[in-house]
Amino acid sequence: MLKNKKDLFLLASVFMTGMAVLIIEIVAIRIISPYYGNTIYTTSSVIGTVLAALSLGYYLGGRISDKYPQYHFFYGIIFLSGILVIFMHFFGNMILPTLSSLLSITTGPLVSSIFIFFVPAFFLGMLSPFAVKLHKTSKVGDTVGQQSGEVFFWSTLGSIIGSLASGFFLIPQFGIDAIILGVGIFVSLWGFLGMLFFLPMKRGVMPLVLFLVLFLGSLISVEATNKKTLAIYEKDGVYEKITIFDGIWKERPTRFLTQDKSNSAAMYLDSDELVYDYTKYYQLYKLINPKAKQAFIIGGGAYSIPKALLKDSQDIQIDVAEIEPDLYSLAQAHFNLKENPRLLNYTQDARHFLSKRAQKYDLIISDVYYSFFSIPAHFTTKEFFDLSKDRLGENGVFVGNFVGDLNPKGPSFIFSEIKTFKEVFPNSYFFGVNSTDSLVPQNIIFMGINGNKKLDFGAIPKNVDPVMQNISEKNIDITNIDFSKYKILTDNFAPVEYLVSRVISHWY
Repeated sequence: MLKNKKDLFLLASVFMTGMAVLIIEIVAIRIISPYYGNTIYTTSSVIGTVLAALSLGYYLGGRISDKYPQYHFFYGIIFLSGILVIFMHFFGNMILPTLSSLLSITTGPLVSSIFIFFVPAFFLGMLSPFAVKLHKTSKVGDTVGQQSGEVFFWSTLGSIIGSLASGFFLIPQFGIDAIILGVGIFVSLWGFLGMLFFLPMKRGVMPLVLFLVLFLGSLISVEATNKKTLAIYEKDGVYEKITIFDGIWKERPTRFLTQDKSNSAAMYLDSDELVYDYTKYYQLYKLINPKAKQAFIIGGGAYSIPKALLKDSQDIQIDVAEIEPDLYSLAQAHFNLKENPRLLNYTQDARHFLSKRAQKYDLIISDVYYSFFSIPAHFTTKEFFDLSKDRLGENGVFVGNFVGDLNPKGPSFIFSEIKTFKEVFPNSYFFGVNSTDSLVPQNIIFMGINGNKKLDFGAIPKNVDPVMQNISEKNIDITNIDFSKYKILTDNFAPVEYLVSRVISHWY
């Protein structure tokens, strides 16, 4: 049983700060991702940095608590931690654009995480051993094991609540800035209340608090000014930061959609013509199965390809799996997507959707590989291609848009992926959207046919898109590639970030 209100407030403090740590850790990944991509390097760097900071904080906190086992010192650390969370947020907004331009996606997330998150996490880490010390001194006769068990129970419970709240409520409902500022303000106020209650001489703390309030107020004012943007829409989605803005592409007015660091889609404002050449390769199905009736699109984006398919045929039925919940409504609001009974949108992971649905499709288009910074590994493996082929009907066509280079030296994401793809689709073709001779990164289109029907490059209709008329020139000859040095990607082995980082380090 708890014997006094000090213990109640102490354990409540441990609970609240434990919750704050996990919220910061999860949101930190979202803060870094727009600059370096949502990769395993980003996740590992943030988690590693926070754990390192916490571990050092535990160590130093234990030593300091033995020398200064005082409640006002404990709540002073909480107050300082909250202030540091707020300050480091603004500091991060200032340095991340510069750091991301200087560092790669492999080293950048780690360096940035250390600069931004290490210090506040370190001070938050000091609290648990401090709380054990204070809890022990307030309860004579109880064992250290019992006291530490209570402290770590409430701290871990807070972390669990923070983790769940971040994913299921905070991130879907609030922006990243609001979450970080909210956590920082709450933690600092909690610590301030503790200091006022326990500090022997309360007058001395007021000038310091007033200065910090004015300082943070000025930071927030500057931040609000700097956040002004010309974007039509800018918000943190469930998975990525979504931005919609107008600009110019090929001297024409264009609306763009970006997700984190990736330019994922665009629409001309003066016509319904597809903007990016790689999107026009969806028409490959017309050369094999022109009367396709059932199509499945993996990744909606701005829904450019679904709109084009609906325009191509009055008979086609399209299923779209887009895991980001807001994109469908945003496409309706900003990219001229109209309600259509022949277009069904599913907000879920496309691979999970396929695994639970036995329907056969004439066409599957996968457009989730649009950037080096956002390649979902579970859509690159043999098991995924096996599943996709199983869901295709006779002469059904799989079209995938990948990004990579055609340099055969060293480990290669594209050649590993081609090897993997050909294991499943022996009847397959690969197209370099820019050039088959170029060694710089470009869109590479994969085409797999569930059947023996071949592409006849000499029989391409003259009335198709100019990009399609010239695909024979973009057909990649892989007969001279030594695929023995490349590994097949599987659910068990798919080091996608490692492979693409080697390309980025040479060309970006």
